[in-house]
Amino acid sequence: MATEKTSSKALSMKLLVDSKAQRVLYAEAGKDVVDFLFSLLTLPVGTVVKVLSKDSMVGSIGELYASVEDLDATYVRSADARNVLLAPAGGFDTGKLLQLPETAAPLATKLYRCSSCDYNECYDYVSTVSGLRCQIARCPGKMTVAMKLVVSSTSTTATGSASGGEAAQPAYAVAGTGFVQGVVTYTIMDDLRVAPMSTISGITLLTTFGVTDITSLQEKTVQIGYTEGLAMLKALLQSKTVLTDVFLGKKRKA
Repeated sequence: MATEKTSSKALSMKLLVDSKAQRVLYAEAGKDVVDFLFSLLTLPVGTVVKVLSKDSMVGSIGELYASVEDLDATYVRSADARNVLLAPAGGFDTGKLLQLPETAAPLATKLYRCSSCDYNECYDYVSTVSGLRCQIARCPGKMTVAMKLVVSSTSTTATGSASGGEAAQPAYAVAGTGFVQGVVTYTIMDDLRVAPMSTISGITLLTTFGVTDITSLQEKTVQIGYTEGLAMLKALLQSKTVLTDVFLGKKRKA
């Protein structure tokens, strides 16, 4: 999706850098950056391989992805079956890597039911991919009839909890407003551990890092655009020093 590279607004984050050690101690960021980082947890494995490229993957997942790409059509049940693996619904092709959907409306999620419904059990199944065969073995129908998904307009409040009996909202509904509150600034560690920031925690962090010469500390504001977002996604799968690797250009030891 070419529009992904141009439509996403760059995010801003402030780094505290130890210039002597050439490392990022931690970063300060708002809700938008934390929402982006947490949204990476929602990406299906197939989507991660798709956006990073199979050749850049550590381990064997790239080879598994390539096998689906290379498998002759004779052995694949359908084109939809191949697409489900190579471009999973709910991933990069239906959302944005750097910017969460602006509304909670499930426009990107379409559901389909059996076109035949010869059996009562046919109504028990829906699919996010059109054209799949009905899950009832004896039914000749295909999942091609579009369904309408109704989402509650009631917002979940900060005081709401699972024990209150409310069902968990689907990912696309949550994504409309993000994942965290926007009333505080967050601390993001080099390994991407996130926590609400406070003056006391900042001082504690400096002590933990063993920083005695504050003159070596520098603030650096960086922008997270599409390129940086991909770099962070790749680094978090391989490194414990993501911010240093991406924004200071420090090469990891093999």
